[in-house]
Amino acid sequence: MTNKERFTRTLKCEPIGGQVPTFELVFFLTMEAFGKLHFSQRRFDQWKQMSRTEQKLHIRDMAQLYIQTAERYGHSAIFVQPNEFPNPDDMSVTQELLETIREISGDEYFLMLHGDPTWAIPDGTHMMEFSVRMYEDPEGLDEESKKRLDDILRAASWLDRHGHLLDGFGLCSDYCLNTNPFFTPDQFEELIQPTLRAVIDGFREMGYYSIKHTDGNIMPILRQIADCKPDAIHSLDPQGGVSIPEVRKIVGENICLIGNVNCALLQTGSDEECDADVLRSLREGMAAGKGYVFATSNCAYTGMPLARYERMIDLWRQHGHYPPEIPTAE
Repeated sequence: MTNKERFTRTLKCEPIGGQVPTFELVFFLTMEAFGKLHFSQRRFDQWKQMSRTEQKLHIRDMAQLYIQTAERYGHSAIFVQPNEFPNPDDMSVTQELLETIREISGDEYFLMLHGDPTWAIPDGTHMMEFSVRMYEDPEGLDEESKKRLDDILRAASWLDRHGHLLDGFGLCSDYCLNTNPFFTPDQFEELIQPTLRAVIDGFREMGYYSIKHTDGNIMPILRQIADCKPDAIHSLDPQGGVSIPEVRKIVGENICLIGNVNCALLQTGSDEECDADVLRSLREGMAAGKGYVFATSNCAYTGMPLARYERMIDLWRQHGHYPPEIPTAE
């Protein structure tokens, strides 16, 4: 199987045999790994002033870096981040980046974009204003949600009409802190769930998969997320008290689970603590024999030691095989 086939079958919760797939939502450590700035650290604010030649060189460099990362670390999927905010009626820059990745790597990798119109935890500047609006102007928030939903589905439709090079969307609105969700279950039902369900249904109608990401303690709203029927849930954050066996009990056998390796331990724990957590995640994630993608509980973020990430990947290569025969770290 190609990496894309392995990843897709895992999203469908079909048994695959062999190596469990892995990927990272974002791999920020490209300077240390490859000597190249990550896209988030580059400035593209003068994109429209660049010559066409320079634009094409940037796009090819971005595509090559995505593929280099996937090849080195065994990623089955690539989360593509365009270098300009997409226009839902003209996704040509994003389309060109997707075309270049496919040109270089063929159909080897599952490609996804961000595509989440739902409300997330607001930043500190807007938290008070948003919190007040949840109680005083839920109708206004709902109207804005409908506009965001329409924009996302129009963008997906544009890509669908221009070759359908994309495989799915990562829905990357964070709902939770480590202690509890920012939204109560009632607020989630009113403000989030209808839009989340609608965007997942819309993507599915176009043949796209949906991976719902949120950090923190998702347990009080997990059933509500699962009821929207995403193909997968990421990142199963152990810092928020999220356990793979408990999640599996709630969501059942037909939703893929992604993540759960403790990022805090990868950054500050001992080698022994990291090894034990990686092996625990593999053991618990692979217990069902299907429907699990190995990954961190967030992403490979700036400040995480590259050597730790590579140690995690080495353990995955050694022990991430079905049927699981994973040692218990002492």
